[in-house]
Amino acid sequence: MWKKAMRLGLALVAIGFGAVVVSLIRWQLIRGEELSNAALDQSLQSTTLSAMRGTIYDSTGKVLAQSASVWTVVLEPAYIEEYDDPEAVRRTIASGLAPILDMTEEEIYEKSQGNSYFVYLKRRVENDVRDQVNQFLEDNEISSGVRLIEDYKRYYPYGTVASTVLGFTGTDGQGLEGLELQYDSELRGTAGRLIASRNAVGTDMPFEYEQYVEAEDGNDLVLTIDETVQSILEKYLAEGVEQFDVTNGAVAVMMDVNTGAILGLATTPTYDPNDPFTIYDETLQAQIDALSGEEQDAAFNEAQLKQWRNKAVTDTYYPGSVFKMCTYAMGLEEGVVTEQTTYTCTGSIMVDGWNEPIHCWRHSGHGLETFRDGLCNSCNPYTIYIGQLLGGETFAKYREAFGFTESTGIDLPGESLTLYHSVEDLINTPSDLAVESFGQNFSITPIHMITAAAAIANGGYLVTPHVVDRIQDQDGNILETADTSYRRQVVSEETSEAIIDILRQNAESGSANGGYVAGYRICGKTGTSEKVAQHNEDPTKPMEYIASYCGFAPAEDPQYALLVFFDEPHSETTSVGGNSVAGPYFAKMMEEILPYLGVEAQYSEEEYANLDTTAPSLVGMTLEQAYQELEEAGLSYSVVGEESEGTVVTAQVPAVGSPVPKEGKVVLYTTGYDEASTYVEVPDFTGYTVTDANYVANLQGLQISVSGSSSDTATVSSQDIDQGELVQEGSVITLTFVDNSNAETGGNAGG
Repeated sequence: MWKKAMRLGLALVAIGFGAVVVSLIRWQLIRGEELSNAALDQSLQSTTLSAMRGTIYDSTGKVLAQSASVWTVVLEPAYIEEYDDPEAVRRTIASGLAPILDMTEEEIYEKSQGNSYFVYLKRRVENDVRDQVNQFLEDNEISSGVRLIEDYKRYYPYGTVASTVLGFTGTDGQGLEGLELQYDSELRGTAGRLIASRNAVGTDMPFEYEQYVEAEDGNDLVLTIDETVQSILEKYLAEGVEQFDVTNGAVAVMMDVNTGAILGLATTPTYDPNDPFTIYDETLQAQIDALSGEEQDAAFNEAQLKQWRNKAVTDTYYPGSVFKMCTYAMGLEEGVVTEQTTYTCTGSIMVDGWNEPIHCWRHSGHGLETFRDGLCNSCNPYTIYIGQLLGGETFAKYREAFGFTESTGIDLPGESLTLYHSVEDLINTPSDLAVESFGQNFSITPIHMITAAAAIANGGYLVTPHVVDRIQDQDGNILETADTSYRRQVVSEETSEAIIDILRQNAESGSANGGYVAGYRICGKTGTSEKVAQHNEDPTKPMEYIASYCGFAPAEDPQYALLVFFDEPHSETTSVGGNSVAGPYFAKMMEEILPYLGVEAQYSEEEYANLDTTAPSLVGMTLEQAYQELEEAGLSYSVVGEESEGTVVTAQVPAVGSPVPKEGKVVLYTTGYDEASTYVEVPDFTGYTVTDANYVANLQGLQISVSGSSSDTATVSSQDIDQGELVQEGSVITLTFVDNSNAETGGNAGG
C-alpha cells in the first residue's frame, strides 16, 4: 500500500509540475510577447503630437498654404486634487474657462473630476485664446491642473486663390482635396508622441515619468503656379461667368509649352479653403436654404462636391473645333494634304452611316478653300475630308500620340479617363471618324486639350503637365524635382511651324479674332461644342454649348499656352460661340499676363498708330502750362470752370497715367463749377462698330479705347464700365470688339 501511495504521489507531482511547465511555456514562450505588450499598454498612455505640415509656395515664393501654431487645452484632475480646496479650484477653472473656450461650466467641471493627469478640454485654439487662458491662470494663481500643448492649424493666406488646386485639410490635419491630398505623405511629416506612465491602480503618473518623442515636420512644396497669373485668370473667369450667365462652370489653364509647368489653373465655382465646408456662392446657398429636410441635405452635399471639384482635371467635355488644330497637324504630318490642297465647302457633307448631312457652321458654305483657309474658317467639311484621307487607323495613331487616350500624368487627384471611339469603330464607321475629326462625340479633359496644344506650339513634343516644381525640406534642400523631359514627339517641327503660322493668322483676321491682342502675336483657335449627349437625354430642352478658346504666344517662339472655356453660356445680345464668349476673355488674360511674364510687345505700324497714349500730370499747373503740355502730347482739351489768366487746374479727366485715345481729349477742371453737372450716364455700346461707338461716345462727352479686333465689321461685345453708371465728362470707356462675320456660332455647327 505504501509503495502504491508513493507511486500515486509521484504521478500527481509529475502531472502538477508538467502542467506548470506547459503553462510556463505557453505564457512565457508562446504568448509572452503578446502579454508583455498588453501589460505595457496598460501601464502607458500615448498621446499623438502633431507634426507641422509643410508649407506650399507659389513659383515666386509667396505662401499659399501654411501651418501655424494653435494650442490644445488639457486638464490634469490629479494635480487639482493636490490643492488645499480642490473643489473650489474645480469651480474656479470651470467658471473662468467656460467663456474663454466657448464651453459650458458643467462640461468643464465634469472633465475636471477624477485622478487622471491628462484630459482633453479644447483642441486647436488660437493664440489669442491661449493668451486669455494663461492670463486667467495667472490671475487666479493656478499653477497646475491646466496645461497648454502646442498644435498646428492650416491657413490659406490668399483665400479663394487656387483653391481647387491647393485643396484643404480635415480637422485631423490630413489632406482631403487637391495638392493637400495628392502630396499628403510629403506634407504631413511624422507625428511625435507623448508617453505617460500609469501606476498599479491605473492613475497617470506625473510629468517626470513622461517621455517626449519630438515630431518631424513635413516637407514643403514649391509650385509652378504663379499667384499673380492665377489671380488674373480667376478675375476674368469670374467676370465672364457673370457676363454670359454661365450655368455649369468655367476653366482657364495657362501652361509653359516647353516644360508642361502650369502657371495658373482657375475654375468656377470656387471656395475658401480656410472654410471649405461653407458654400461660397451666396446665391446658391440661399437656394439651398429655401429647401428643407433630405432635399436640403442632398443639395448642400452636391454643392460642396461641385465647388471642391477641379473641373480642368476631373470633368470631360467635347473639345469642339479647338481640336481641329490637331487634325490639321495630323494631315500635314502624314502627307495626305499639303498647304496647297484645296477643298470646296458647300455647307455640308454626307458621310456613310449618318442619315443627314453634317453641316458646316456656315450653312451656305465657304466655297473653294486652301488648307490654310480651312483651318482659319474652322470649316467642318474640310476637317472631315482630312479625317477621311487619314483613315481610322492613322487617325487613332495620332490621337494616341497626342495623349488623348491616356492620363496626362498631372500631379493632381481625380483625373478623369477620356471617352472615345475604338480603332475598329473609326475604321468601320465613317461617321465616328467624321465627328471625332472636328472635336465632337468624344470626351477629354481641359488638361488633355492644352497639353496637345502645347505639343503643336513647342515643335511637336508632348510634355507632362504638372503644378509642383519641387519638393524641399524645412532647410530648403531640394528632395525631388518635376520631370520636364518630353514624353515623345508627335509631329515634326516643320508641321508645328506651319500650324503655328496659320493659327497666328487665324487670331489676327480669321475665325479666332476675338482673342487678338495688339503687339503680342497671338495664335488662336476657337471651339463651340454641342452638348449632344445631354440634349439627347431631354430633347425638350434647348441645346447647350461649351464656348472655348485655346491659343499660345508669341508666334515666333511660343512660350505660353492658354485654354479658356465656359460651360453653358447664355446671351440675348450675342452669339455664344467660342470667338464671342471665350475669345475676349482669353485676350484680356493674355494682355495682362504676357507683359508680366516678360513677353515684349512688338507692334505693327497699324497697331502702333492706334495705340492709346497716357494722360500727363496737369493738376497744379496754370491753364496756359496745361495747354502747352497737352499740345506737345498731341491731345486736345476742354475746360470746366473759370478760364481767366493764371487759373490753376484743380482736377483732370482722365486722371494722370490713365489711357487716352490717340488724339483724344483731357478735360481740365478749375474753380467755380458744379461738380454734379459734370457727370454723364454711360450708354450701352453692345453691337456698335468702332465708328458708331465713337459717335455715341462723343454725344455723351465720353471717349472710347478700342480693344480686340480692328476689323471694320467688328462690333462691341463688352465694355469695362456698365451701362447706366455715372462717370465724369471726358472719361474713357474701354470697349472690346469682336468680328463674328467669319466665326462659328453654334446651332448645327457641330464644332
